Amino acid sequence: MPRIRHERFDCSPGCTVEGTLRYIDGKWKGVVLYHLLEGTLRFNEIRRRIPNCTQRMLTNQLRELEADGLIARKVYPQVPPKVEYSLTPRGRSLEPVITALEAWGDANVALSPQTSQAAA
Repeated sequence: MPRIRHERFDCSPGCTVEGTLRYIDGKWKGVVLYHLLEGTLRFNEIRRRIPNCTQRMLTNQLRELEADGLIARKVYPQVPPKVEYSLTPRGRSLEPVITALEAWGDANVALSPQTSQAAA
């Protein structure tokens, strides 16, 4: 059974961290936000940058990010349809968080647990 998340995030000091993670905790949300830091992208451009993400999963992640107000979806009335995704100001405000995650990952992800313990 999944853990019930808080509805309000004023219950303890860590609750706001949980609230923040709620916005980027999807498997591909952080990666999508990272790629959108570069600028506006179309659906297939995002999909090419994340080849392990299925079309259905990417669609769901984009919908959730849009519902949370982190990305904007612009549909052009033409055939074939053209849809572009970009960061909203709220999404852009996550840039320091995303770049900090990237820096931490660059420094730590390739290390095995034994290597990181030996370095400490």
